[in-house]
Amino acid sequence: MWGAILFLAGCVLVLAVLLIWSVPKTSPLPEPGGVSPPGSAKPDDQSDEPVAVIGDRTITYGELHQRLLEKYGSELLNQMLDREAIRLEALALAIDVSREDIEKELKRMQQGYESEEQFYKSMREQLGLSKEELSEDVYYKLLLERIATHSIEVTDAEVQQYINDHPEEFSNFTQYHLFKIEVKTEREVQDIMDALRNGADFEQLARERSIDSNTAEKGGDMGWVEDYDPFVSPFILETARLLEKGEIGGPVPLGGSFAVIRLADKKEVRKTIDDETMRNVRRELALQKAPPLQELVKTLRAKRNATILASELR
Repeated sequence: MWGAILFLAGCVLVLAVLLIWSVPKTSPLPEPGGVSPPGSAKPDDQSDEPVAVIGDRTITYGELHQRLLEKYGSELLNQMLDREAIRLEALALAIDVSREDIEKELKRMQQGYESEEQFYKSMREQLGLSKEELSEDVYYKLLLERIATHSIEVTDAEVQQYINDHPEEFSNFTQYHLFKIEVKTEREVQDIMDALRNGADFEQLARERSIDSNTAEKGGDMGWVEDYDPFVSPFILETARLLEKGEIGGPVPLGGSFAVIRLADKKEVRKTIDDETMRNVRRELALQKAPPLQELVKTLRAKRNATILASELR
């Protein structure tokens, strides 16, 4: 669900400033852990202000605003109501999220990425979220979780039992930084292997020949993937295990296509069961006992009598 929330936020937050201009503001949102809410009021008398010109056609702010409102207004308005309902309930329960809490969650989300920079780059490219927008999303996510679990108790024995029952989550593992060129036939693989042996650049070949649009424009870069990652072909992972740093392997069958992969780097990740790990397990167990978060948000909105007045935004 969190992935879906992020995706939706990425789609609509880029339009937040324009849309919020038209929504009356009854009270400002607090600064969540130091995260400033987006948007500010814009006077209605600027609706005729030109925003673009093409040929003899002038597009005004009002026209753009109306189109955006029709297309994205409902999603954004509902997000605003959700967040306000969460904020009000958190105030009533004296629940807050600090900047430190947000930073810890962002660090946890960065696991599996090569670096913090790579994480935020991926968030921008895949979800359209800036660092500030992502921080705000994390703030409301944590706030909602704490509302959901504020009266739920998880014992130390339950935490330990979970760890004992799920050893695979707490064992060491290997990560591979992989590059891939995916093509349709084995003959194309052979041509690529010949070109690489003759000094061709792997990343350039990926941009020119790979049929995987998700990685081709990045020179075939798949990023860091974990051993036994369920979202990566097991044949790619099997090949990666046999390669040394800098080596190339293929052809790798992918079911209807073939790949050449290059192992740029690999590293062993050692997991320790520390206090932070225990807190995360306790948090997950509490969420399992809590009501579904989406249902909770509906309940909070109903509790505050949230009503959409504009029929076109319902």
